[in-house]
Amino acid sequence: MRSGASQPVADAEQPGLARSLKPRHLSMIAIAGVIGAGLFVGSGAAIRQAGPGILVAYAAAGLVVILVMRMLGEMAAANPETGSFSAYADKALGPWAGFSIGWLYAWFWIITLGIEATAGAAIVHRWVPGVDQWVWALVLMVALTLTNIVSVKSYGEFEFWFASVKVAAIVVFLLLGVAAIAGLLPGVEAPGLANLTGHGGFFPNGGAAVMAGILVVVFAFFGAEIATIAAGESTDPVGAVKKAVNSTVWRILLFYIGSVAIVVTLLPWDDASVAKSPYVAVIEHYGIPGAGVIMDVIVLTSVLSCLNSGLYTASRMIFSMATRGEAPRSWTKVSRRGVPRNAVLASTVVGFITVGLNYLAPGEVFLFLVNTSGAIALFVWLVIAVSQLILRRRQEAAGAELTVRMWAFPYLTWATIVVIVAMVVGMVVIGETRESLLLSAGLAVVVVAIGAVRQRRGHHAAAEASPSKEPATALEPAAS
Repeated sequence: MRSGASQPVADAEQPGLARSLKPRHLSMIAIAGVIGAGLFVGSGAAIRQAGPGILVAYAAAGLVVILVMRMLGEMAAANPETGSFSAYADKALGPWAGFSIGWLYAWFWIITLGIEATAGAAIVHRWVPGVDQWVWALVLMVALTLTNIVSVKSYGEFEFWFASVKVAAIVVFLLLGVAAIAGLLPGVEAPGLANLTGHGGFFPNGGAAVMAGILVVVFAFFGAEIATIAAGESTDPVGAVKKAVNSTVWRILLFYIGSVAIVVTLLPWDDASVAKSPYVAVIEHYGIPGAGVIMDVIVLTSVLSCLNSGLYTASRMIFSMATRGEAPRSWTKVSRRGVPRNAVLASTVVGFITVGLNYLAPGEVFLFLVNTSGAIALFVWLVIAVSQLILRRRQEAAGAELTVRMWAFPYLTWATIVVIVAMVVGMVVIGETRESLLLSAGLAVVVVAIGAVRQRRGHHAAAEASPSKEPATALEPAAS
C-alpha cells in the first residue's frame, strides 16, 4: 500500500521499458491524436446543428485544447513520464487524484476499442459481406493487439503510416477545396460567400446552437495528449514534447477549422448530404468518382489508428499506475523488447469484452458503458489545468528552469479552468448530453472514492510504520 506522500514514479528510464520511438513517430502520433473518424463523420451532425457558425465552435473548442496542451507540455517537458497527467496529478493533488484520473482515462480508451473495432468491422463487412461483422471486429482487435505486443517500435511504425494516410487525405482535400473556392477546379463553380451568408445566415440557428456545438465538437480533439504519454518511450522525450505542443496550434487550425471551412463554403449547410457525410458530399462535388469508397478507406484508416493508439495508451497508463502501486504489480512486467505485455493484454481483454457486448446488447449494456466515458475528456483536461496551476507554483518556488511555459500564467490557466467547468455545466443543461455527463460523473465519484480510501489506508499504514516523516519536496504533496 502506498504512503501518503507521492512516491517516485517509474518512467521510461526504468530497466526494460524501451525508448525506441523516433522523432518521426512522435510527430505523426501527435498529428494522429487529433485526426479521427469524428472529424470525417461526426462533423456532419455538428454542421447540421449550428450551420456555418460551427466554425466558431471549432475555434473555441480548439483554443481550449491548445491551452490544455500547453499546460500539459509544460509539465511533460519538465518531467517526461509514461503516466503523463496521471503522474502529475499524483504529485500535485495526491495519490487519489493520480489513481482516479489514470483509471478513468484508461477506461475511456478501453471503451473506445469496442466502438472503433465495431466501426471498422462495419466498413470491411460492406466490402466482404460473406463474413460476419463480428469476425472482422475480432480480426482487427487481434491484429492490432499483436502489433502492440511485438514492440513499441512496431506500434510507432503502424501509427506513422496510418497518420500519413490521414494527413495526405486532408491535405489533398484542402488543396482541392481552395482550388474549387477560387474557381480553379474544372467543372466546379466558385461559390463565393453564398453558402456562408445565405440559407439563414452565418448563424442560422442562433448563438445557442453554436454554444451547444462546442460541446459536440470539443470531444473530437481528445487524443492530442497521447504524444506526451508516448514521449516517455522516445529517444528525445523533452524535444518530442516541445515539438508536439508547439505544433498543436497549426494542426487544429489546418486539419479541423480549415477542412470544415471548406465544407461549409462549398456546400449549403442544410443540404442532407452534408449532415450524412460532409466529406463524401464535398468529394462528390469535386466530381471525383467513388467518393464513398474513398472515404471508407480513409475512415477505416482512422479507425485502425484509433485502435492502435487506444491499446497503446490504455496499456501505458495502467503500466504507469502499476509502477505506483495503483494497479496489479504483475502489469509492470516487460518483455525483452521493452513492451509491458501484461498491461497490453489486460487492456485487450476488456476491449474484447466491450466488442462482444456491442453485438450482444448494443442498445443496453454497451450504450450504458459508452455513456460512462462521455465526459471523461473534460475531467482529464480539468485535472491537467489544476495540476499545472499547483506544480508551476512549486517549481517557481524551487527556482526550476522550464523549457516550455504556459502563456500568461496564472490568468490563462484560471480562465481555462472556468471554461471547462462551464462546459461540464453545459452538459447538464443540454438534454442530449445530460445522461452521458451524469453517468460519467457517477463513475468518477466511485473511482475517486476508491482512490481516497486507498490513500487514507496508505497514510495509516505509513504512520504506524514510521511516525516521523521527512518533509515533502517542493514538487511533491505533503501527506495529509
